[in-house]
This record gives sequence, C-alpha cells and structure tokens, in this order.
Amino acid sequence: MTPPTATAPARRRTPAVSARRRATGRRRRRRLVGLVVIALAAWGVVEALPLARRAVNDLVLPLDYSGVIRRQAGEKRLDPALVAAVIYTETKFDPRTSSAGAVGLMQILPQTAEFLAHRSGATTFTTADLSTPAINIAYGSYYLRYLLDEYRGNTLMALAAYNGGEANVDRWIATVRARGGRFAIGDITFPETRAYVQRVLSARQDYRRTYASQLGY
Repeated sequence: MTPPTATAPARRRTPAVSARRRATGRRRRRRLVGLVVIALAAWGVVEALPLARRAVNDLVLPLDYSGVIRRQAGEKRLDPALVAAVIYTETKFDPRTSSAGAVGLMQILPQTAEFLAHRSGATTFTTADLSTPAINIAYGSYYLRYLLDEYRGNTLMALAAYNGGEANVDRWIATVRARGGRFAIGDITFPETRAYVQRVLSARQDYRRTYASQLGY
C-alpha cells in the first residue's frame, strides 16, 4: 500500500478553505461597497448643503438686485445691508403697491418721489418709473441718505421717519428733549413704526452675516 503523502490532507481541506476564502472575500466586498455608498452619501450631503442653504436663504432672507443695491449704497454713502434690510422689511423683495399708494421694492410714495426728484434735479422722472426695481432702489436709497443727513447720521431716527414720517419723528424728538432725555426706540409712539425699526435693524445684521460677499463686505 502506498503511504499517504504529506499533501493528501491539504487536498481534502481545499474545498472548505476555498469556501471560507470566498465567504471572506464576499464580506470584504460588501464592506467595501458599504463604505463607498456611505462616502457617496456623505459627498452628496456636502454637495447639497450650499444648495439647501441657498434655498433657505431665498425663502427666509431673500436678496435680489445685489449689484444695484451695492452701487446705490456706494454712491450715497450707505450701508448696503441697511438698504437690503429696508427692502426686506418693506416688501421682502416682492414689489407691489400698498393700500396707501406706496410703490415698488422700497415702497416709495409718489409725492415723496416727486419731492426727491425735484431735490435731486431729475427732469425726466415720472411716478410710473417707481415700478422699475433699479429706479425704485435709487430713489429709496436717496431718501435714506436724505433722512440720515436730516437727523445727523442717526439711523434710528432716519428709519422711524422713513416709516412714520418726519413730522411725527420731529415731535417725538422734541418731547424727549423737553424732558432732557435721549431719543430711543421706546420713544417711538407708533407701535407699527417701532416694530418696523426693530425689524430693519435686525435684518441689517442678518444681511451683513448672510450675504457679505454679495453686498461687497
């Protein structure tokens, strides 16, 4: 009888060893596929984040006509985020005509626009022009600059006048000064105007933070 060789046991174990190796290979491939899927999913999330942020911003804090805002703010020595914040508070960048007759993105009253046109020397202006976004932003920015100059750079007073009218603001200031105080937001007696000023000031910070590059910071 021929004695068993040293390789005989190895031959008998080969099918089991091969099966284990195949099973190990399958597990490795499954793990590899799983890692690839996770990596692709993570990449997709990372890629989608800017789009998601942009969609949220467009819905919650929209910004259009950033080039016009930047240009008008530069010409009139204004904070572009302030201009954007006024537009946001007035119309959320959805131009319309109010029940009081204010027109466009920055809600300019026709009589206010005519006053500003006369003051600036414009000769071809018509109130219909206020429906054009670029013209509306130009007049709204001019009005902001005018009010800031009237109130010596006091943004609180200027915004209160933009919404509540100069005559009312002048009366509030006179009342405060008569008692030796300093004009503050609590001295605005119109709840609507007080809320308006608060919204603009809050939105200005949001626009500075969210749209720094678009607004030229």
